[in-house]
Amino acid sequence: MKERVTLTIEKEILGKVDNTVNHTDVKNRSHAVELLLTKAFGENKPSKAIILAGGKGTRMKPMTNFLPKPMLRIHDKPILEHNIELLKRHGIKDIIISIGHKGDKIKEYLGDGTQLEVNITYVEESAPMGTGGPLNLLKGKINNTFVLLNGDELKDIDIEDMFMFHRKNKGIATIALTTVEDPSKYGVAVMNGNKIMTFIEKPSKKQIPSKLINAGLYILEPEVLKIVPEGFSMIENDVFPKLASNEQLLGYVFSGQWFDTGTPDRFSQAEREWQGLK
Repeated sequence: MKERVTLTIEKEILGKVDNTVNHTDVKNRSHAVELLLTKAFGENKPSKAIILAGGKGTRMKPMTNFLPKPMLRIHDKPILEHNIELLKRHGIKDIIISIGHKGDKIKEYLGDGTQLEVNITYVEESAPMGTGGPLNLLKGKINNTFVLLNGDELKDIDIEDMFMFHRKNKGIATIALTTVEDPSKYGVAVMNGNKIMTFIEKPSKKQIPSKLINAGLYILEPEVLKIVPEGFSMIENDVFPKLASNEQLLGYVFSGQWFDTGTPDRFSQAEREWQGLK
């Protein structure tokens, strides 16, 4: 519930406020003041993130015989570190990493996160648990809105803006969506307004309903954990369709960089084209 207030502000400061108004993301002066206050009080982002880094990376062998895929380097830095820098840039410093295959290499490199000025803890998958299974290891430990992201992609997403979108639209789960030239290689989102109605996994090129694909970063409420199946599960298949059927799944479309590094060709493309965080 909103209340009307009257404020007396220096003209110079008010001018700076007005300069943030673009009539799309920031609709007017009142909206600009609200957003600035929200950011000042630290309520514009989740406080915790979970990075999925437990996969075997079989398509990247033989490199992943010795390292987990998120530890492969792009521009002399592990992909996982690029993701940590994204979180840190948006003020998210409490990070849980789910590790499995060659997870000791991740722990040796990152430790507790002190060198990167973040706080890192780990959950360990004794066997591959998919993108949903690791959340079972965190039930009872997550009490607030959190970010979940894949540790083997490169992405430049405004997490604060995505969180404001999530909160404004009262989402249970919000998926970051991007566009690619050939969506047939990915899960394609079918939208109705801001809501995702369904995913079509790797559609044929003749049946692609849109160019919007799942970018592997989500903002989730703790209640999502309640519907994660025990054992191995894929959040894309076992959780999101249930939310979509209840119109509780949102799609946040962003225009920043995104690179999949799951195959040698895509990895090489990321090496050539990734421009770092903007």
